Amino acid sequence: MPSKAKTGKKLVIVESPAKSKTIAKYLGEGFIVEASIGHIRDLPQPSELPAELKKTSVGKFAVDIEHDFKPYYVVSPDKKKKVTELKAALKDADELYLATDGDREGEAIAWHLLEVLKPKVPVYRMTFGEITKEAIQRAMGNLRDVDQDLVDAQETRRILDRLYGYEISPVLWRKVARGLSAGRVQSVVTRMVVDRERERMAFKAASYWDLTGQFGTDSGAASSFKAKLAAVDGAKVATGRDFNDDGELISKNVAHLNEELATSLAAGLQDAAFRVRSVDTKPYTRRPAAPFTTSTLQQEAGRKLRFSSKSTMQIAQRLYENGYITYMRTDSSALSDEAITAARRQASELYGPEYVPQSPRVYSNKAANAQEAHEAIRPAGDSFRTPAQVASQLSGDEFRLYELIWKRTVASQMGDAKGSTATIRLGAVASDGRDAEFSASGTVITFPGFLAAYEEGKDETRGDDDSDEARRLPNVAKDDALTAADIVAVGHETSPPPRYTEASLTAELEKRGIGRPSTYASTISTIQDRGYVRKQGSALVPSWIAFSVIRLLEQHFSDYVDYEFTADMEGDLDKIANGQEAGASWLRHFYFGEDSDPGLLSIVNNLGEIDAREINSIPITDEITLRVGKFGPYLESSAAVVDPKTGEIVESARANVPEDLAPDELTAAKAIELMETAAPEERVLGTDPHTGHTVVAKNGRYGAYVTEVIPEMTEEQIAAQPVEYYKNGKPKPPKKPVKAKPRTGSLFKSMTVESVTLDEALQLMSLPRALGEDAEGNLITVQNGRFGPYLKKGTDSRSIGSEEEIFTITLEQALEIYSQPKQRGARAAVPPLAEFGPDPVSEKNIVVKEGRFGPYITDGITNITVPRATSLEELTREQAVELLAEKRAKGPVKRTATRKAPAKKKATAKK
Repeated sequence: MPSKAKTGKKLVIVESPAKSKTIAKYLGEGFIVEASIGHIRDLPQPSELPAELKKTSVGKFAVDIEHDFKPYYVVSPDKKKKVTELKAALKDADELYLATDGDREGEAIAWHLLEVLKPKVPVYRMTFGEITKEAIQRAMGNLRDVDQDLVDAQETRRILDRLYGYEISPVLWRKVARGLSAGRVQSVVTRMVVDRERERMAFKAASYWDLTGQFGTDSGAASSFKAKLAAVDGAKVATGRDFNDDGELISKNVAHLNEELATSLAAGLQDAAFRVRSVDTKPYTRRPAAPFTTSTLQQEAGRKLRFSSKSTMQIAQRLYENGYITYMRTDSSALSDEAITAARRQASELYGPEYVPQSPRVYSNKAANAQEAHEAIRPAGDSFRTPAQVASQLSGDEFRLYELIWKRTVASQMGDAKGSTATIRLGAVASDGRDAEFSASGTVITFPGFLAAYEEGKDETRGDDDSDEARRLPNVAKDDALTAADIVAVGHETSPPPRYTEASLTAELEKRGIGRPSTYASTISTIQDRGYVRKQGSALVPSWIAFSVIRLLEQHFSDYVDYEFTADMEGDLDKIANGQEAGASWLRHFYFGEDSDPGLLSIVNNLGEIDAREINSIPITDEITLRVGKFGPYLESSAAVVDPKTGEIVESARANVPEDLAPDELTAAKAIELMETAAPEERVLGTDPHTGHTVVAKNGRYGAYVTEVIPEMTEEQIAAQPVEYYKNGKPKPPKKPVKAKPRTGSLFKSMTVESVTLDEALQLMSLPRALGEDAEGNLITVQNGRFGPYLKKGTDSRSIGSEEEIFTITLEQALEIYSQPKQRGARAAVPPLAEFGPDPVSEKNIVVKEGRFGPYITDGITNITVPRATSLEELTREQAVELLAEKRAKGPVKRTATRKAPAKKKATAKK
């Protein structure tokens, strides 16, 4: 067979179209750059496996658990066209360059491309940390093969997540609720949020008091400064840090002031003679923070820009793919020699040579399981573009994130901030003889150093704010007399541990070595999308269903939500990536166990009985318990409820729990209040005179409604039914009668369970109401629906004005409405929730609307639901454009059509 003629073409495959466009500019002629658009194949759902595999060792997970956990991959249906295009491009190429990202995920994508395309030309693996001309040229000089160890680590991670999710999630479905999911990192992160809420629920506040005063010298108001009581009779005054979470004072030899003691001391100091007792001055030095890693970028963007972790990574991805920053998934805070030179040069040019230290700064990682595989996130290139130089090329959010990265990078190579911190101790003896000593501190920056460019943000912390203010204290000396004014007693309460924000949760995950920084954003987004966690402002609040899930996992899968165990798994995956361990043997140990370690399979097979009611119950008081039910959380009282008419004990009282009530806010007092103010579950309205059935009003999942109670047949009535016989003549046992469906009707908005009458209920249950027929004999009815009252004639529905019109509208009025052209969407003339201008692809206006299942983004052509993890206030134009683009890339949802079997052809006689 003759060899293929050389074409001189070289095919380069990357993950995204944006990345391919940027790279194409630097590669020049002869190179064809194509995008795979992410992974081209993955593990299918077990239900999608070929019939011959479903009953084999592959059938449960799409992984062959009996043969070294070999995965069964399939090309994703939406990628088949793309694979065909890539194969066609490869036919005309002499060389193939796999230029996907340089992390485990990118290595796996490259390997899958290699496996599916089966190239017969030379293949090269090309990686780069930034998309610049210099970086691409360096990458072409450092080509390599696909790293099988990185691929093994990523494949092991994918299979591990499949085993974990597919074995544990069904337990949650059976014992908590359908549709829930467990995940190797997801469940542990949920537990962290739940544990913090438990701490807040168990917290008992302690009260303590101190004094503040305004002091000065005789030189006037300019010398005035504020000081705080530090000691009484030589004993340090108790602050929030001196109490534990049970409200107990744990520090010894401290003065715990209550309101009475503090108030009397303040009164006794009104005319006291204050003098300076000591002045202490110390040099102040502060060093710059390290350049950004994935984790610290997410934290700082959350603090300073109010971006969610997911938004931060989406924006950073665009900046990277368009050549503005280096690769955004990295554990390393190190800078290349070129980047250090660029940062030092720019700092010197912008702030002066005195702002740059003599030696470059070198940073090392502090996080558990940190990997040095990449460089820190920084502006791209061997010389950095300032924010002003790129402002016209970037969107608003892209510019803000680029500016943050640029400032942090330049500041990391600048000098220390220097100054001095002064502490003044002053005191006097009160009229009752108590000695009171006050303290004031202030820091003065004499050389800003890196602060001229950037200052790192901080998360909320507990305790007292004793931070030194950037203020000058007056020049005083020991024994100087001071004037005093506004000496007042101030009361405080200790505060519970602050809830996690996305920034502080990310920091804690990195500190514990749980998960990978590259997955933090998607994990935090997932636990919100699953309904385990919601945002209250910037704080992450767990749902009650998260409490049930974590309780079940702690009791029956304790290792799999253990913080250290999860961090150790990350360490094991690192060993696989480094070639120190084989993925198959590690998975065998994890799933089947070894020696005293039972393995996941054994634990699932030996769960025993799980009390679902106990798992879904949380005691609030001795008599009130919170239950997590099928339709949400509710309170149930164990106290006997007596019917005042009959004196009989009836079903326990219940009360719904408001959705926006955080778990730590459901105190005993709040629970009692909710039980006392709860609307009745059911109210008997009377008897229907036509049927004799009891009519009741109820509160249901979708609102209040009325219904009739149809009594069940008695044994005598069942026995009196006609007897049916078997073919052998023997009588069949009496059939259990089919339960009749009761008539129901939703209450109007103007009605309540407490106020609705029997006559109104009978009217509601009589709906739909027939108005009559039109000229063609079509029946017209009027009824109430989920979206309001409407007329119906065949398949033609028309809205009407109000619910009250349901019982007053006439046939003539209905015919008049039907005589008018149908105004589609006329009732929906509601202003959009947000507007973001024209979409860059469709060029149609992007708006956010309120839909049946919540707010959604649309350009009039493509619709996408706003993710649960993103509030409308946080949603930006860039995110809206990105979400619409992702939805377009996935294509329309393929709906399975129900096909009728073709009619059998009649056999024709042979001639």
